[in-house]
Amino acid sequence: MEVILKKDIYNLGYINDIVSVKDGYAQNYLIPQGMAIVADETNRKVHAEVMKQKAFKQEKARFEALSLAEKLGNTNLKIGAKAAETGKIYGSVNAIQIAEALKEQYKIEIDRKKIFLDGESIKEIGSYEATINLHKDAKVIIKFEVFAE
Repeated sequence: MEVILKKDIYNLGYINDIVSVKDGYAQNYLIPQGMAIVADETNRKVHAEVMKQKAFKQEKARFEALSLAEKLGNTNLKIGAKAAETGKIYGSVNAIQIAEALKEQYKIEIDRKKIFLDGESIKEIGSYEATINLHKDAKVIIKFEVFAE
């Protein structure tokens, strides 16, 4: 029997996959648990439409991420921090400060969870790079400078 999966199932398939399973497994476990539906003609049509809409949304998100990546590639952030005369920062600069600086200086809002630094945080004045993962196809490396206030 062929079923359309409604959830990811280990060793069977991922959501929206059409898989072939034994009749008893489908009727006694997958369908009653809400993990799958029967892949009849009606459900296949609905599935095809859902996949078409999902592909359209993913392409739109990809295009927006690529255009934002192009815009971010030309940025040069400046982040101020209180520092000692030796160049050590009181505290540290992390993804939160980078996200706030992007919002303040360029009016671009990016979730701090998408910003990755080489180390965990920056504790000295200088120039650094951060990687921003906007989409699986769009990653951009931005340069920023930490200066003493």
